[in-house]
Amino acid sequence: MNNEEAKRLEENIAYSFKNRLYLETAMTHSSYSHELMVYKDKKNNNERLEFLGDAVLELISSEFLFKKYSDLPEGNLSKLRASLVSEGPLAECARKIELDRFIMLGRGEKLNHGNERDSILSDAFEALIGAIYLDGGLEEARKFVVANVMSNIDERHLFHDAKTELQMIVQNRYQSVPAYETIEESGPAHCKKYTVTCTIEGKTLCTGTGSSKKAAQQDAAAKAIGILRMEE
Repeated sequence: MNNEEAKRLEENIAYSFKNRLYLETAMTHSSYSHELMVYKDKKNNNERLEFLGDAVLELISSEFLFKKYSDLPEGNLSKLRASLVSEGPLAECARKIELDRFIMLGRGEKLNHGNERDSILSDAFEALIGAIYLDGGLEEARKFVVANVMSNIDERHLFHDAKTELQMIVQNRYQSVPAYETIEESGPAHCKKYTVTCTIEGKTLCTGTGSSKKAAQQDAAAKAIGILRMEE
């Protein structure tokens, strides 16, 4: 990672590192250090920072949800936290700050478009949290997590649980369940786009799109919830 790239990433995350080695390590995938031998110690990649960042993220997100939702029991808080800090949501957070442009991958992972995979993106995002924690302390890590993970929490939680919520609504109102059908699949293998319909009681209510069939169904379900609520 050169100086210009580091500056661009720092602008994206609104944090300037005192020690950029933390940032560079956070963006170093194991395939890069293994295949290109850029470090004498091949273990000098983002895996250890990911481990630390995961723990920091769990602490900050748990504290945030504990304070924000004072009436929720432990089980509900755990489910809500999982809906925000699991692999898929974290990968989306990574894409928003364009982390995919800065992750250093080995040749094999580059050819396989590894920077588009949720697992690699979410790991790098957690490693970045660990890097910020080491460089600036808990408060700086908290600022980053709150701004990039916990923002728009109510909307994001609704989207994550949209299929479940829609099914409950439809069962209560019509004693049936929603049906989803994939009507279009486009794009190259590494970057697919799916379009699905959501049908209730034989009536196609809306369509949804996403990078996977599951994501497209969630998008359609969230839209269907909005339509049904307007009809109330």
